[in-house]
Amino acid sequence: MPAHEQGVLSVGKFEFENGESISDLELAYETYGEFTGENAVLVCHALTGSAHVAGRRRRTDGEEGGSAHGQAWAWWEDIVGPGKAIDTTEFYVICVNVPGSCFGSTGPASEKPDGEPYGVDFPAVTVGDWTRAQRRLLDAIGVPGLHAVVGGSVGGMNVLEWAKRHPDHVDRVIPVAAAARLDPQCLAIDAIARRSIRSDPNWNGGNYYDGDPPERGLALARQLGHVMYLSKQSMSRKFGRRSAGRDGMGEIFPTDPAAGFFPYRDVESYLDYQADTFVGGFDANSYLYLTRAMDNYDLAAGYESDAAALSAFDGEALLLSFTGDWHFTTTQSEALAAAFRETGSRTAHHVIESDHGHDAFLVEPEKVGPPLADFLAEGVAGQAVTDTDGDSENESEEEFAPVHVGLFGD
Repeated sequence: MPAHEQGVLSVGKFEFENGESISDLELAYETYGEFTGENAVLVCHALTGSAHVAGRRRRTDGEEGGSAHGQAWAWWEDIVGPGKAIDTTEFYVICVNVPGSCFGSTGPASEKPDGEPYGVDFPAVTVGDWTRAQRRLLDAIGVPGLHAVVGGSVGGMNVLEWAKRHPDHVDRVIPVAAAARLDPQCLAIDAIARRSIRSDPNWNGGNYYDGDPPERGLALARQLGHVMYLSKQSMSRKFGRRSAGRDGMGEIFPTDPAAGFFPYRDVESYLDYQADTFVGGFDANSYLYLTRAMDNYDLAAGYESDAAALSAFDGEALLLSFTGDWHFTTTQSEALAAAFRETGSRTAHHVIESDHGHDAFLVEPEKVGPPLADFLAEGVAGQAVTDTDGDSENESEEEFAPVHVGLFGD
């Protein structure tokens, strides 16, 4: 079994992009496998993820068995591990909990030097700050360069920032279900989610750590998120308009007077369950901070275009997108692939047929794993590709693998 280490490491004083600083930034991280000097793979987690990307699933209370708080624990267990797509018998895998989160790294719920929680005094954090913090941690543990950086959703934005900021430190990048920036519809939904938290009386301007947390506001925010992560097809298949037993009705929200007459539907039960299991383990202020970081991200910031932002990167890129994902669409991913191609980077964009929506990168490892493993081993040269007409014959490409739909079968 490859070595597995976990810990919290101080990288000292850290100045954020907004100009504010804290005296001691601590980062929770985990590593898997043995470092040989050229086999390091950094995995970047999504919005509510943690450094615990793989291994035994654990609850936050220390009990074995089962997962806690959505994707917070062992969130990519089916992708990372011995013999899996990111094979920890071959690669040295590192995952770092980002600043601003609440799973071990310094964030709003952490204590300031005076012993009080930071709360909303925590500096505004950006995806660029995440990347700089990760670079500091890698320096501290003796990893100068990376074979690859991979991540999904906003973790994919984190990957892009590595190509932009540290192009000489990484050979291959793999943004999964990601884009160069959020579109206005997703910005609007995230804005409503944040307002739901701030409208909860218990939020108290962000100073709730000595009292009751804003559970209802955070629950609503999480439910909005889950609606974004699913597709119409997956919701129809999973829930339809079926009624659920009232024994499973959530406890966070009060019912309206007509609730006893009208059905409590499966889709409501699902959303209430997701809210109930999330609010006990995630900090509401962290949710505000992390969604702001995601919404603010723009690959082209400071440059004339996305391609200009990536111009110093001369490695290889694999982009994975999913047909049912409307959070980060295949069109956005293809635009990003075009930006990589414009720089001369060898690039493959694989469009995966899926009706699971944005969650597909987490719930369909059998589709994500094969191209990811092939790219880690061989780069673009190792990709089985189809032509742009969509037939299943493999063909050689000198510059990049075109949009691909046939590798996984139906």
